[in-house]
Amino acid sequence: MTASIAAPLDVSRETRERLNCFADLLLRWTARINLISPRDVPHLWPRHIEDCLQLVPYVERGARITDLGSGGGFPGLILAIAADADVTMVESDHRKAAFLREAGRATGCRSRVIVDRIENVLLDPAPIVTARALAPLPRLLDWTYPLLAPDGYALFLKGKQAPDELTDATPGWHMSVDQITSRTPGGLILKISDLRRV
Repeated sequence: MTASIAAPLDVSRETRERLNCFADLLLRWTARINLISPRDVPHLWPRHIEDCLQLVPYVERGARITDLGSGGGFPGLILAIAADADVTMVESDHRKAAFLREAGRATGCRSRVIVDRIENVLLDPAPIVTARALAPLPRLLDWTYPLLAPDGYALFLKGKQAPDELTDATPGWHMSVDQITSRTPGGLILKISDLRRV
């Protein structure tokens, strides 16, 4: 395991405009469905958008990604916009899925939405699997494994419980883990590769 610090955030003017379009749409929809917490509305950019932008340096432009539990588009739509990634988002909530489709259309990004529970999804394994604040790591790895290409890697945005979750996951998995200190206080980015069941 190695530790490093997430790279500085820097996006083009065009990307910033598309992210603004996404943010405006998200705030309009949040008034009707729970995409983000009401207390997070004033902090949308630092708490959600910039948090997800930290993953961009670890994603090759145009990469194919499967994003689990996409919710309000974090990090799936952010990566589709900022890394020009080809993102398949898995979201079981029909209202959130409708938002994801509309936001993908409005921002002109390459994205599609599968409305189903993660454990039911059958997809070609992707080079990258992403998730943010979705589930404890042992469960997340169970969901990720069949959807991740053998030579691929997962990027998980986690909170302060990440070290404990890694300890809990270790008995069941062989994996290489890079722990990247998040710009978000108390956060950690886990980059997991060489994932195999023990």
